[in-house]
Amino acid sequence: MVELSDGAMTWVAAGDSITRAALHTHGARGWVEHVQERLSWQLGRLTDVVVNTGVSGWRATDVLGAYDFVIGRFAPDVLSLSLGTNDAPAGPDGLGEFRDAMREIVARSAGAQIVLHTPLVASHAGRAARPELPAYCQAVRELAAETGALLVDHEAYWLAEFPDGEAIPWLDDPTHPNGVGHLHLADHTLRTLGLGELTAL
Repeated sequence: MVELSDGAMTWVAAGDSITRAALHTHGARGWVEHVQERLSWQLGRLTDVVVNTGVSGWRATDVLGAYDFVIGRFAPDVLSLSLGTNDAPAGPDGLGEFRDAMREIVARSAGAQIVLHTPLVASHAGRAARPELPAYCQAVRELAAETGALLVDHEAYWLAEFPDGEAIPWLDDPTHPNGVGHLHLADHTLRTLGLGELTAL
């Protein structure tokens, strides 16, 4: 559960295109925007600032390489880190680099409450290019356990809803969620952080 202060807080969401919510929502809000709505309006935290620095195509090493620009300069109270989908095509050989980059990002953000997200479930077509995606999800779980970060396990949640891994109603293409998928990403994140879930929009 994330700890809320009495004063204003800065929240940074770093990640890839799923964090940025580019293109695939077709005008609907992305999950970070939903979280912002919950915080700033529904929970009455009017002066909290939510910054989305997700960049399409980025991997953990990209975020680490641009750390000061996408994370450090904002001095976040809460850092949300959602990566792995673009890292997974590197397969088993890329796992070490992924773990090291993620661990270094967390270490540099020691003053923030850290939230780590597993990647969501790609459809069968999406998994053809990233068959090791479950291993990257497991690496995120292990890092959360190692560092004490909060874990938002999207993979487990999506598989509970779609045991065959075909989350077609929540996807716009084999790897990117649609507007409905983003709403589920947001609600699962909010529940895991102890912030309830979105009320009627």
